[in-house]
Amino acid sequence: MHIDRKSALAGCLLGGALGDALGLAWEGIAPRRQARMRGGGGLRFALWPGLGLVSDDTEHAALTAQALVLSEGDVGRFQRVLAARLRLWIAALPPGVGLATGRALWKLWLGFPPGRNGVRSAGNGPAMRAAVIGVYFADDRERLLAYAEASAHLTHTDPRAIAGAQVVALCAMLATQHKADVGSVTAAIEPTLAGDAPGMADFRQLMAAALKSAGHGETTAAFCAAQSWHKGVQGYIVHTVAASVHAWLRHPRDLATALSAIVDCGGDTDSTAAIVGGLVGAWVGREGIPAKWLAGLRDWPWSAKRLNRLASGLAEGRGQGMSFPFWPLALLRNLLMLLLVLCHGLRRLLPPY
Repeated sequence: MHIDRKSALAGCLLGGALGDALGLAWEGIAPRRQARMRGGGGLRFALWPGLGLVSDDTEHAALTAQALVLSEGDVGRFQRVLAARLRLWIAALPPGVGLATGRALWKLWLGFPPGRNGVRSAGNGPAMRAAVIGVYFADDRERLLAYAEASAHLTHTDPRAIAGAQVVALCAMLATQHKADVGSVTAAIEPTLAGDAPGMADFRQLMAAALKSAGHGETTAAFCAAQSWHKGVQGYIVHTVAASVHAWLRHPRDLATALSAIVDCGGDTDSTAAIVGGLVGAWVGREGIPAKWLAGLRDWPWSAKRLNRLASGLAEGRGQGMSFPFWPLALLRNLLMLLLVLCHGLRRLLPPY
């Protein structure tokens, strides 16, 4: 069974953006302290009450979606288009950029060609822009893997980063087919995690543990605690992908519950929640996204309305929603966002501890 392609693309982009916005306020906070700060309340937009503000996770997914259309089926062109867009994006000084992603993108400004500017890192960047690739190529596994690799290699050259992006894309493919069982995921990702590259054996072992745990009905928080991730799921793609796939498998059709499950685990909550949101969104489609959350997703330029337009353009292969955000306004928005993030950081110095 396949969900309508346009709805799946919209669900993936919107679900990822909502995960990003809902997880953003809790990034870097350990699970125990996060529980105290939230006071037992459910997930809500907390960086600015009532307003869903997004970070690089949503922006990278949206720019990847644009590059998929503009590449016209050529993976090399896809990488060049995405590089050009990310090059402009980093020049607008977005706050909270990962060190590896920042280094790789500034190398583009120094003249390194796309594909040779990436840095050796196993950070989360490739995973956070991979789900939309999986939905877009849900009927073409080989192209899915090639595009996920091209996207990852643009910033991160570590084999674990490339494999992590491919695993997320493959799970997004399965989500569009309404397959969220341990057997289907195992069969899909095993070839990707094969090989003897440094760290891949640990990646395979952790994914096997995550799948076994999810199959037994264990909560994602319990799985993370069993790995001794007491400070939360950090920005290491191996840990991020394992935890995110676990949360998706436990709640493949329930966006609110899946996002709560992964945000409760702490750490890099905007990225983990964006990945989980993209996977669940690909399953439930646009119609399965809670309307109350969509109403609050009004950030510029990636509002719910624009992401919907982008999904339509992506599904129909046309230019709708493909323009790059007006750079001076993007710079102004990012400076204001940085101020808000700094104020939020000061708030973290206060109790409860």
